[in-house]
Amino acid sequence: MIYVGIGGWVFEPWRGTFYPDKLPQKRELEYASGKLTAIEVNGTYYGSQKPESFRKWAADTPEGFVFSLKGSRFTTNRRVLAEAGESIDRLIGSGITELGAKLGPINWQFMETKKFDAEDFEAFLALLPKAVDGVRLRHVVEVRHESFQTPEFIDLARRYGVAIVLADSVKFPMIADPTAPDFVYARLQDASEGEELGYSAAALDLWRDRALAWERGGVPDDLPLLAEPPKENGPRDVFLFMINGFKPKAPHAAMALIERLRRG
Repeated sequence: MIYVGIGGWVFEPWRGTFYPDKLPQKRELEYASGKLTAIEVNGTYYGSQKPESFRKWAADTPEGFVFSLKGSRFTTNRRVLAEAGESIDRLIGSGITELGAKLGPINWQFMETKKFDAEDFEAFLALLPKAVDGVRLRHVVEVRHESFQTPEFIDLARRYGVAIVLADSVKFPMIADPTAPDFVYARLQDASEGEELGYSAAALDLWRDRALAWERGGVPDDLPLLAEPPKENGPRDVFLFMINGFKPKAPHAAMALIERLRRG
């Protein structure tokens, strides 16, 4: 499956542009999930959510919709990652399994000042649980310092089956190597106010082609890799989020990409 979405669903500039005029705020998630196939939840980065919230989100969205969760900033914004176990457990035990089949990957986002320390980063990856309450967990790390652009980091992520966020941002390094066995995770952050859909038609076509290549188990031939790709790989899920650059147009870019994927 290829899932395409946005970051969060509460954003005032979307009212009257993406959301219909006078749509009650309590129905915005319901509306967004009818137009998109995934949402990355920002709230879990800033604080704990209650099981009742996860349960309600699942109830308000259609079958096949997926929520990606941002890992807590209290987990990743620390000097010694090996000491993050208690913070990781707090998120994992907060009721995320109430999302059921709609639980997508957990994105652990790091500050741009966090440098690659192989020993400490491996200690962090070793803390990430593979399942909770019988539900499989998928993890992705979003690193934003150039020191992570090394084959050693790629090999480390592959050993633990963790994906690395691919970001198309001028601010952060791009790492395009697939490292998880069955999914790829991209956060697109280069939307332009001057483009009607945030991205040009050519750019949207390009991301469609890349997503289809990943889904088939391959790698796009136009993205540079830091290490040799896996020799054999089956089909993958692809999670692709229009995050910012010019956030007011994120839903429109996501819907345009979904339409291109439907047409093939």
